[in-house]
Amino acid sequence: MSTRGILRPGAVGEMFTLERRAPPADLAAVIDSHWLVRWDRRGQPAYESAVMPHPALHLVVEPDGARVYGVARRRFVRRLEGAGWGVGTKFLPGGFAPFARGTPVSQLTDRRVPAADLLGDEAHVLEATQDADQLVSAVQELLRARLPAEPDPRIALVQAVVADIQLSPPDESVADLAARHHLSVRTLQRLFAQYVGVGPKWVMQRYRLHDAIERLDRRRRQDWTRFALDLGYYDHAHFVRDFRALVGRSPAEYELQTLAG
Repeated sequence: MSTRGILRPGAVGEMFTLERRAPPADLAAVIDSHWLVRWDRRGQPAYESAVMPHPALHLVVEPDGARVYGVARRRFVRRLEGAGWGVGTKFLPGGFAPFARGTPVSQLTDRRVPAADLLGDEAHVLEATQDADQLVSAVQELLRARLPAEPDPRIALVQAVVADIQLSPPDESVADLAARHHLSVRTLQRLFAQYVGVGPKWVMQRYRLHDAIERLDRRRRQDWTRFALDLGYYDHAHFVRDFRALVGRSPAEYELQTLAG
């Protein structure tokens, strides 16, 4: 099971449980996965779970309601105390656009809104149960009822571009990326604002930092300068600046924390 984006992934199974489920075939073009989180910290210290978000929107159901979370540009921190749970649906990049009622998903970036505001009053059915299996089924039925009969080809295009970013050299420019997909830079930026919620440069930088954290979690760092250059950074200082701004500590501090368990 992938823990990419979770800071200190060793906490999974120790501080909280995480289960991921694949979407059904008829929703696989818009949904990345369903995820189920539970924790029980009663009688134990609270734990702060931190995630470096992907370029994806989430529909999340918790005991206090159902909400749509836009792409988060900063790390997401959740304090886990007492007992709790959450059932979420992670959309593929561009995957929430069919349900956004024509609104550019960039207007949801760094925001969370009640699910009913975007999916209609029928979304309140998600608040009627705490059973994970029933919630996943209810989310799927809600989305099926709102999925357009004809798919939007621009969603497939932006998903292809995002997939390409993950395979591209870390120092590639937005201009090179756009040219490879026969688009102007401006057109690519507009597509990402409408369908992804953040720009292509942001996605490139986020995946570079995902790679950095994954390597540090796997203890695959040998030399800091070479490490930064391999990630596409001009120098070590720029890498440290970006890493600290997002993670809240330097790469060396994060590595030490990982080694300490």
